[in-house]
Amino acid sequence: QVQLVESGGGLVQPGGSLRLSCVASGEINNIHTMGWYRQAPGKQRELVAHITTDGSSNYADSVKGRFTISRDHAKNTVYLQMNSLKPEDTAVYYCHALYRIIFNFWGQGTQVTVSS
Repeated sequence: QVQLVESGGGLVQPGGSLRLSCVASGEINNIHTMGWYRQAPGKQRELVAHITTDGSSNYADSVKGRFTISRDHAKNTVYLQMNSLKPEDTAVYYCHALYRIIFNFWGQGTQVTVSS
């Protein structure tokens, strides 16, 4: 079992920055990939970015060049640095962990609102 706790969401103006954090606990040695998804009102949950144990990362086209995902194994934490935020980035952001390459675990979500 894996538990994920997110933090760092909030309200920011367009063009601003936020950093999300997600701390994993439990059977963390069996986590293969960690990442971030988001869900805007009336839309499906979508992948934002993910990063594997060896550091390989992947991004949604809509955030490439603006968002950066990183992983600190010593702190069992994954980060999402979000720069040049746009109103369309407004969503609930969920931390995700792929456990034993089979099971999916989710955090409770953190709201990000980009508005002037």
